[in-house]
Amino acid sequence: MHEPVAAQNEDIAGVRAPDSARDAGISVAQASRFSVAPMMDWTDRHCRAFHRVLSRRALLYTEMVTTGAVIHGPRERLIGFSEGEHPVAVQLGGSDPEELAQAARICADYGYGAVNLNVGCPSDRVQDGRFGACLMREPALVGDCVAAMKAAVALPVTVKCRIGVDDQDPGEALDALTAACRQAGVDEIVVHARKAWLQGLSPKENRDVPPLDYDRVFALKAANPDLPVSINGGIRDIDAACVLLAPRDGVTLDGVMLGRAAYQDPELLLRVDTEIFGEAGAPVADAFEAIEAFEPYIAHQLEVGVRFASITRHMLGLFAGRPGARLYRRHLSTHAVAPDAGIATLRAAVDHVREAMARREREDAA
Repeated sequence: MHEPVAAQNEDIAGVRAPDSARDAGISVAQASRFSVAPMMDWTDRHCRAFHRVLSRRALLYTEMVTTGAVIHGPRERLIGFSEGEHPVAVQLGGSDPEELAQAARICADYGYGAVNLNVGCPSDRVQDGRFGACLMREPALVGDCVAAMKAAVALPVTVKCRIGVDDQDPGEALDALTAACRQAGVDEIVVHARKAWLQGLSPKENRDVPPLDYDRVFALKAANPDLPVSINGGIRDIDAACVLLAPRDGVTLDGVMLGRAAYQDPELLLRVDTEIFGEAGAPVADAFEAIEAFEPYIAHQLEVGVRFASITRHMLGLFAGRPGARLYRRHLSTHAVAPDAGIATLRAAVDHVREAMARREREDAA
């Protein structure tokens, strides 16, 4: 048997804090009160390592990985991660219960904290493989998949879904899927509160065009008070997340999941530990300190041959709204691909923000 990656990489190259999630005994169930959504081409291990600098408590997810890739592909590249990323969950794509069980066992051996089944992705590739959002039409099969994974691993098994697809009635579709998953022993349902239109809309359009229906998610929780239910879709900041976590007509959701907002403006994650989890402070004070804390990780990754741009592309959203943010992004985007790009490149990009902020202060004082 392979050695679990988490055992191979005990921390994130100096980034891991002494009071990290695992040291503090933070479970996936606790962490799911706030999570960063699995996003294809975005939430890779470098993204997760950076997000962990900003929040000790948030639950992080891998990109969706198909069962075939986990079973037959280059596992270290696809699902490798570091101990310091915890709490972290893996999202699987598939519809064959036996393959999902096998993939779940492999991911459990790697040290993940939970396994999530994708029942929400609307892309053509996913539909062709009979998984993702099209499984909303096959709740019994989803239940079989959950049951197979639950029998295979001791980890929490969760499902991320839509409220329906195409012409389905959202109430009937979501209730049927939830009932099948509950019978199979699912540990949590994460609902992207929009329909997915598999015919007529692109995956990008499916993230914005179908209207949000948060009330439907609250109704699901009201009907299943003992089942953890989290909400996803259109949540733009921590203030909006706090509103959705507040009781509504006597119903309280168990968690919120942010996707693009957290990726495109990662500094908002600095509010998660204090405002969502009630901790005394954030791991770092601001984006400047976050970059300094992340430099050891970058240096280590460069030493083992990772391209600088592969890491820093996840940091382009920093400093949103600050003077110099555009110059920071332009500098990093332009120079990160150079053969000699490294820590000095990042510091030079940050200097644009420092200089612009200092100039603004002088102007304000004049």
